[in-house]
Amino acid sequence: MAMEISTGEATTLGREELVDLYSAVGWSAYTRDPDALLRAVRGSHRVGVAWDGEQLVGLARTISDGVTVVYLQDVLVRPSHQRTGLGRELLTQLLGSYGDIRQQVLLTDDRPEQRAFYTSLGFVETHDHDPGLRAFVRLR
Repeated sequence: MAMEISTGEATTLGREELVDLYSAVGWSAYTRDPDALLRAVRGSHRVGVAWDGEQLVGLARTISDGVTVVYLQDVLVRPSHQRTGLGRELLTQLLGSYGDIRQQVLLTDDRPEQRAFYTSLGFVETHDHDPGLRAFVRLR
């Protein structure tokens, strides 16, 4: 299987391929409004994508000021390609493009496999950080 991974702007991604990938991982909150999903992905600071032939099989995207903070917004890998190292490779390339930006932040589900994945990449939950940190979120 030949895989292509690239990072940069998402201007060439289409609505249908995004909806297909987000649907494949069960992220229905994103797929309810395909136009909003397309605008969100295209409005990202950087997007890493993985293709298996013509099929979009992975995506990671960030929001950032490019200087002091980068927020990892989404990481998706099609179920048929999970547990292959693809998610790790996407994040390594995408976050590696930010050099020395001090704050790399993400918010994710409270599932053991999520914690294991992100801690294996060097992320620390705020309550485990030394010195201590606090994180706040306001969801609507």
